[in-house]
Amino acid sequence: MSKILKPEDYEEPVCPFCTDAYKTEKPRESVPVDRIISKLDSYFAKNDTEGAARHLAYWLSECDRVCDMRGKLSLLDEQMGLMRKMGNNEAATAAAKEALALIPRLKQENTRCHGTVLLNAATVHKAFGRNSEAIALYNEAQRILEAIGAEEALLAGLYNNKAIAHISLKEYGAAEELFNKALDIMLRTPGGECDAAITYLNTADLIVAQKGAEAGEKEIEACLDKAEELLEKINERTDGYYAFVCEKCAPVFMHYGRFLYSKELSARAEKLYERS
Repeated sequence: MSKILKPEDYEEPVCPFCTDAYKTEKPRESVPVDRIISKLDSYFAKNDTEGAARHLAYWLSECDRVCDMRGKLSLLDEQMGLMRKMGNNEAATAAAKEALALIPRLKQENTRCHGTVLLNAATVHKAFGRNSEAIALYNEAQRILEAIGAEEALLAGLYNNKAIAHISLKEYGAAEELFNKALDIMLRTPGGECDAAITYLNTADLIVAQKGAEAGEKEIEACLDKAEELLEKINERTDGYYAFVCEKCAPVFMHYGRFLYSKELSARAEKLYERS
């Protein structure tokens, strides 16, 4: 299996929350969530994960200080993803459990917020090899997000990540169906090229797992061609997410023997990070 597509979290946390905040849900102050996340994005654009981690840790402590549990829920969602990307199982798991515990306290059951937290928590489990637990959370997230008519891009991400967990459990039919559902959305969504390219690379991994590299060679090559075509279609993008996708896709192309293109993607990501 290739590196990007085996996503690269769980002790009960002690919650130092303000009792009054739980009773009234009215914080003494509110942290500036939008500004915090904007600053977080600037760290990501420079690939400065350590800086991003310090930034989040500071503001999470501020949420506790002023009893802003709504703000904390938003930031815990961000922390789950960051700690997962940094490979920090314990911290990612603690953030996931704490975020899920806040949902009923903030009366957010069966909302978009609830579905998104479940999705991110499931991806934490998946990243650290707990695929059965991940599937259970993905199922609950899918139930909620489909029922409320969540935006298609969010559903596509759910289908893609859930499919990877199914591959790990050797449930290949379920994985294929989910990848197809994700691609159907991504390929008709403006700006969906990056995510569609990743899904094609995930599909190549599915073919290897299901049929073997030799028997599935033609199908694998077709997936690689489609992923490359999509990444080149948007090769003038300069944003941090495109840089991140190039960086993560490079070892996959290397794994499948496309050495020159792998080096090109790595160089492209490095140049974009330097520019930021």
